[in-house]
Amino acid sequence: MVEFGDLLRALGDFGLFQKLLVLLVSLPLLLNAFQMVGQVFMVVEVPHHCDTSWIRAVGPNLTEEEQLNLTLPRGADGQFEQCSMYSPVDWDLDSILAYGLNDTQKCSNGWVYPSAQPPSLLTEFDLVCDRAVLNDVSQSIYMAGVLVGALLFGMLSDRIGRRPVFLICMLIQGVVGLGTAFVPHFYVFMAFRFVVGAAVSGIMITVVPLEWVGVSYRPKAVLIAHTAFALGQMMLSGLSYGIRNWRLLEIAGSAPMFALFFYIWVLPESARWLVTKGRIEEAKKLLQKAAATNKRSLSPELLEQVLGVPVLRHCPGPFTCILTFLIFGYKPPQNHLVTCSIPLYLNFRFADSIVYYGLSLSVTDFGLDIYLTQLAFGAVEFPARISCIFLLEWFGRKKVQAGLLLVSGVLCLIITGIPEEQAIVITVLAVIGKFTSTAAFSTSYVYAAEVFPTIVRQTGVGLCSTMARVAGILAPLIIPLDKYHRAIPMAIFGSIPVVVALLCILLPETRGVDLADDTGDNQLPPEVGTGNSEIKEKNMQNCKCQTVWAFGQLSSVMVSLLQ
Repeated sequence: MVEFGDLLRALGDFGLFQKLLVLLVSLPLLLNAFQMVGQVFMVVEVPHHCDTSWIRAVGPNLTEEEQLNLTLPRGADGQFEQCSMYSPVDWDLDSILAYGLNDTQKCSNGWVYPSAQPPSLLTEFDLVCDRAVLNDVSQSIYMAGVLVGALLFGMLSDRIGRRPVFLICMLIQGVVGLGTAFVPHFYVFMAFRFVVGAAVSGIMITVVPLEWVGVSYRPKAVLIAHTAFALGQMMLSGLSYGIRNWRLLEIAGSAPMFALFFYIWVLPESARWLVTKGRIEEAKKLLQKAAATNKRSLSPELLEQVLGVPVLRHCPGPFTCILTFLIFGYKPPQNHLVTCSIPLYLNFRFADSIVYYGLSLSVTDFGLDIYLTQLAFGAVEFPARISCIFLLEWFGRKKVQAGLLLVSGVLCLIITGIPEEQAIVITVLAVIGKFTSTAAFSTSYVYAAEVFPTIVRQTGVGLCSTMARVAGILAPLIIPLDKYHRAIPMAIFGSIPVVVALLCILLPETRGVDLADDTGDNQLPPEVGTGNSEIKEKNMQNCKCQTVWAFGQLSSVMVSLLQ
């Protein structure tokens, strides 16, 4: 049986067909940057104070300054308190002027914002004072959607194909993202963001480019596509600077997805996935089309040797198959190290994400203009992802992952010791940390896709991404801890990757290893084509026994992770 890698070498490891495919996958990733980070620019802090218009009933001729002096307490810095007011009384104006007001309370009638301020999430839904936490909660809910999307769309991709799931996610992101601009309430906004997050995740975890290229081009295919995300962040800084109305900004960031409707006709399925599903004729047509685009030819004899590999089709369901793979790994036996390192790999994904999202969502906390800081963050992501292409080929996956995690963590820890007044120094270190954390984050995408076989690759990538999404959920909730001490968030974001980086020695190396297509030894099961029902029944029983054992082992793994 011909290996799929031999077919790729025959039609071209990274020809015009693969380059166009990378471009097609890159365009939605360009728009994903807005959904991932755009909310930061919709909740920009503005001066505000309690609405104390109640005093107008007894003093209609008061100036605004007189009204504020009578109804708002001042803080230690001499400025009016933003979240408290003097309690209303039933006195006349002369009594208020004579005796003053002393009892304070929280704002009871809303807040007042600068009249010239364009509508933002903060001003329209009053995300200030006690309600300010809702912004961080909504970011976590978005990340929860990303987590659900990684699980749901990962398994769907292995079941119904990479192409239909990718198209469905694009449609959801466009429709629901556009609908977010018209929500009447912040809780509806959070629900829409959850759905958009799931769709964004389905697009970001796609492995289509990786399954179409040769061994040495895998990092290039994945990371070039992900540079579009960096370009999207740079575009976001300019877009958000020019459009301050949050609803118009949401429309501008979501509507362009509809311009990609032509993907229905041009986006190809993964031929490697088609082969593993036994859809040989469809795979042959795609391979011939790819060869023609690359100006190569595939001989009929070579194509005739391409056979479907019905791996674990006698197992009761795809989720059982992926669980069995997670526990047993795949042959050859010497790769059992992969099995042992799966729990550790989940921790690496968590560490990658906690520092990446921690820095990305802290853009407003570094003391400089947020639009310039976001531009720098986006600009630094581009070389970070490009440099990974060479680093992964020169040093391998394991060393690069460990080194980048260590550096990004140490930089975050250094930031905790720098005085708040040194805003430029903090921003420079944060930008360098964003460079290394982005590179580590990108490395993990390549690493995950290389570990799992084709038959369950998308499901495996989705399951591993869930740990990254847990970090994404926690990161917005860690940031508000700075009200207790400004160093707490960065100390958390820095210490986790430093500790996890030290465990990288236990990871397997996948550089130069061809992608596995099944969870066995690439040999057809003995019952295929024989009609031997006794063998099939025996295999079914074996699979069920292994499944029970796998669930027990998975439970042990999860307990160890929680500890």
